[in-house]
Amino acid sequence: MFSKLGEVMLYVNDQDQAVKFWTEKAGFTVISEGESGPMRWIAIAPSKNSETTIVLFNKEVVAKMSPELNLGTPSLMFFTENLDELYKNLSSKNVNVGEMVEMPSGRVFNFSDDEENYFAVMESH
Repeated sequence: MFSKLGEVMLYVNDQDQAVKFWTEKAGFTVISEGESGPMRWIAIAPSKNSETTIVLFNKEVVAKMSPELNLGTPSLMFFTENLDELYKNLSSKNVNVGEMVEMPSGRVFNFSDDEENYFAVMESH
């Protein structure tokens, strides 16, 4: 039986720029990083004690090693307890943010990283 979601692989064109975006603009923390031959990975998360990490891989290297993999961006939904504050914070750091939308399950907005991969954030209480 499954117990939890441990990692989400995110394939990016520029790992260093992606780390910079997620840490400096989105407030994530680098949890770990490593290399094995040409493969380099960086695990990031909203905090050190997050159950799930996002692992950044170089899209070009992965495509060469495993051409059968789907390298598309996963559709991720983040949660926050203060949606308005996060919206203002990301906007002030020149992150491309969408409009705040009222959904049956709560308020939500989307944002994109520097490679124009889109993600969503929903308010949770």
